[in-house]
Amino acid sequence: MENKSETFDVAVIGGGPAGMMAAGTAAAKGANVVLIEKNNKPGRKLLLTGKGRCNITNAEYDPSAFIETLSKKAKFLYPALHLFGVRDTLEFFNKRGLETKVERGKRVFPVSDRAGDVLRVLLDFLKETGVKVLVNTPVIGLEKEGRSIVKAIIAGGEIGTGGHDTSPNQINQKFFGGAGGDFSKKPPARRRQEKNSLVAGKYILCSGGLSYPGTGSTGEALRWLERLGHSIITPVPALTLVKVAEKWVDELKDLTLKNVRISVYQNNKKQDERFGEAQFVQGGIGGPIVLDMSKNIGELLKKGAVRLSLDLKPALEYRKLDARIQRDFRDYSNKMFSNSLDKLLPQKLIPVMVNLSGIEPARKVNSITKEERKNLLHLFKELPLRVRGLFGFEKALVTAGGVSLKEIDPRTMRSKFIDNLYFAGEIIDLDAPTGGYNLQICWSTAFAAGSAFDSRF
Repeated sequence: MENKSETFDVAVIGGGPAGMMAAGTAAAKGANVVLIEKNNKPGRKLLLTGKGRCNITNAEYDPSAFIETLSKKAKFLYPALHLFGVRDTLEFFNKRGLETKVERGKRVFPVSDRAGDVLRVLLDFLKETGVKVLVNTPVIGLEKEGRSIVKAIIAGGEIGTGGHDTSPNQINQKFFGGAGGDFSKKPPARRRQEKNSLVAGKYILCSGGLSYPGTGSTGEALRWLERLGHSIITPVPALTLVKVAEKWVDELKDLTLKNVRISVYQNNKKQDERFGEAQFVQGGIGGPIVLDMSKNIGELLKKGAVRLSLDLKPALEYRKLDARIQRDFRDYSNKMFSNSLDKLLPQKLIPVMVNLSGIEPARKVNSITKEERKNLLHLFKELPLRVRGLFGFEKALVTAGGVSLKEIDPRTMRSKFIDNLYFAGEIIDLDAPTGGYNLQICWSTAFAAGSAFDSRF
């Protein structure tokens, strides 16, 4: 049977945040656009961001200051950020009814604290601009002739608009077990399409990296691109959890520590340090400050052993903390040691610290020696953790690596090798710390790619 095909001005591959923004932007400028998504709905990974709250950007309005927070190669982002920056992102969401708020570290969240509301705005954007959304449709390759992509090879699918089943309650029911929404009903406006190729004048690749593979981010597009002649910077997990050797961390699972400092050491030299929030997990440690250091930790592990030092009381230097401990010991002088740390530690952490101190839990506080107190002091200021490795892509928020920035025009996100191929989002070799920076990279690069019209339309 002869292969069927359908022609569009723009085909966007990948229905994540970058894909939805790129598709809607191109359609708003008059292009006939199709968005191709392998899942049954766009935006599945977006719903997981910010623990379901979606940190949509960072309220650092100055492009230079924004980029300084990233890395040296982030200068690549200047043109896209000037074209569609933080203020543009906020205006885009606010004028479509999404109220936002700024939290610690200039993190911007929806007032509702629901990622589903962010997704609703993007799906409505696709609907209002007339983007055709092809779902349940894996793209299995791109075919190139000369300097152009001539078709995308796809595996069937369903076509419709972006507006079905998008209420926040329905979205939360599907992915978070929230109330409301019946996802058993088949969206009414879809019709089955039996195709195995799709033709467009321009292709925007927004298929992401390898983080959260359960959402469909498997990185297969990087393999196609390598075959098409692009250089791929080896993908590694970024913003991921860190595995540690200490078994006692399992007793602290889900405990969040605020205003702590973690230092990274290799060969007794400090390599990195962060202050902020950390969280214990099964077999390791996470939280924003650990996520931000995880990429560096992964690089250090290639050279040898790495250890962490956790300062539970960074606001108090040793002498002041020792005075504080002595004061509490005086107040609790006739109590058991295990009952003397309530003012200094969260309840869940106390049994672990007591055990690590080597002091018998039932010892009377007034019998604790100066040397024992000094050992306890060092635990507060230098709680040691031996790094075993990283948790990998299954826990990583983003992927580091991807298409080499040297092979992409930063003004349009167009490939320097293939005239009608563009990139946006996590597929390019640009990642950032936590705090909304990575989603802003998606919005900016996607807008640049979606705006980059050529003579075909």
